[in-house]
Amino acid sequence: MAEKMTGAEMVIRALQDQGVEHIFGYPGGAALPIYDAMFQQDKVQHILVRHEQGAGHMAEGYARSTGKPGVVLVTSGPGVTNVVTPLTDALMDSVPLVVISAQVATTLIGSDAFQECDTVGITRSCTKHNYLVKRIEDLPRVLHEAFFVAMSGRPGPVLVDIPKDVQFAMGTYQGPGEVSMHKSYKPHREADIRAIEAAVDLMLKAERPVFYTGGGVINSGPRASERLRELASLTGFPVTSTLMGLGSFPGSDPQWLGMLGMHGTYEANMAMHDCDVMICIGARFDDRITGRIDAFSPASTKIHVDIDPSSISKNVVVDLPIIGDCGWVLEEMVRIWRSKTNESRAEALKPWWKEIESWRAKNSLGFTNSSTIIKPQHAIRRLYEGTKGREVYVTTEVGQHQMWAAQHFPFDLPNRWMTSGGLGTMGYGLPAAIGVQVAHPDALVIDIAGEASVQMTMQEMSTAAQYGLPVKIFILNNERMGMVRQWQDLLHGGRYAHSYSESLPDFVKLAEAYGAHGIRCENPDDLDEAIAEMVNIDKPVLFDCLVEKHENCLPMIPSGKPHNEMILPDFKEDIGDIIDAKGRQLV
Repeated sequence: MAEKMTGAEMVIRALQDQGVEHIFGYPGGAALPIYDAMFQQDKVQHILVRHEQGAGHMAEGYARSTGKPGVVLVTSGPGVTNVVTPLTDALMDSVPLVVISAQVATTLIGSDAFQECDTVGITRSCTKHNYLVKRIEDLPRVLHEAFFVAMSGRPGPVLVDIPKDVQFAMGTYQGPGEVSMHKSYKPHREADIRAIEAAVDLMLKAERPVFYTGGGVINSGPRASERLRELASLTGFPVTSTLMGLGSFPGSDPQWLGMLGMHGTYEANMAMHDCDVMICIGARFDDRITGRIDAFSPASTKIHVDIDPSSISKNVVVDLPIIGDCGWVLEEMVRIWRSKTNESRAEALKPWWKEIESWRAKNSLGFTNSSTIIKPQHAIRRLYEGTKGREVYVTTEVGQHQMWAAQHFPFDLPNRWMTSGGLGTMGYGLPAAIGVQVAHPDALVIDIAGEASVQMTMQEMSTAAQYGLPVKIFILNNERMGMVRQWQDLLHGGRYAHSYSESLPDFVKLAEAYGAHGIRCENPDDLDEAIAEMVNIDKPVLFDCLVEKHENCLPMIPSGKPHNEMILPDFKEDIGDIIDAKGRQLV
């Protein structure tokens, strides 16, 4: 039944009707009518952040760990410009966000009024779609449409800009089922069945196949990951994944080759280079995956499954495009495979798996451990062992620690790994962890961080403390901007221009200043006990783990090189123990 209410009340009612339980925001003058309406209800909980960038990353963590849209509320001017980074991050990583921004009154737009900015112009390139609502009559439709656009097709961020006079105006509210949704945007979930049959025929004949999976499998929902596991079991094919796809296939499965790309495993990259049939599902051939394009998997027939037509043959020309939802396509692939054969292809694939095992024997994730200083890889391994058996969600900042976490902390389930992939946003992990903790209050949520990156949004520790959110910030502190230093080491003759982290805070005292708990660990013998302390304390924790300062993150495909020209670790057995990719001591 249609009801009369103000535009601000419509915003809150629309959030309730869309099933929103949490919203991350920061008030300001132009947004006060919406905040006043928020104050007068109790169905949607508002999480007060300390910076709008933090609000956006919290919403990203919330969205990626739940599959629901993350929602943000900011004021005009600087409130909007501060959320541009997470909007861009969400667009590149296909994260569904709905950002509601306040705007100056319609009569003041274009007059350079206080805290006015061209929100639609500024955010046009970093949103999937955006709106400026100038009439109260349009507001209900736009609000509901924003959620539809954010969640359908390839997910992404949508922004709704609402002038202050529209927030005050009276109008008739309509629910989601009473408005006509976006007429020109109708993404196709179901793909061409003939293309899927052709793909299965290629897979049946393949001698050196590989599944190359990405974040699209996770975005499609839990059923997509289940069907991927079923299809991999049926076919016996090896599986690799992008950074964003970790968890879509179990990291403990023998068919898992590890992560692909610049810091992926030797076996994953070599399998991609030498395969004869590549089945790419929900990935976009990013440059960090492909290396040198003209040398990327040169002899393979490439099948590409993606819901976004613009991703097809954008970076790498493919032989068989399949445009549709990953989960739906995987379900059909399973059905068609079963209809064509009941026989195992294990015998035919034996030579391929023998070659893969020879690459695995290179132990590309091995490292030289130490009894006197904590190696970062060892710290991640002990963190993984110390959290086994619990419901664990991991976020990261961006840098070496991010890659070490991807390499050494395996995931068996989707939606447990939240990181900034496409944009590489330093400062993402801490607020993202808060968003995950809001969504999963009883889970163990860990941000694997670097001492430089984590300081970019450190103020959000105050948010964690205010709401009693026991996030764990596990800092691999090498007193360096590690990845920058590594590239300077490899490409710039060891000229470490401004890559050292100087004047670092005492993270233990800083934690205490925020009302959190601080831990410092620098001795390998103390690491397990310190991790247990972090895990078991029921409050936010800053864990300052002092690690080897000059460790490089390997393996690595150097810039401009193909997959088969990786830099592998150079073990020095006389220094310490050799640890393999599964954490086993070899020497």
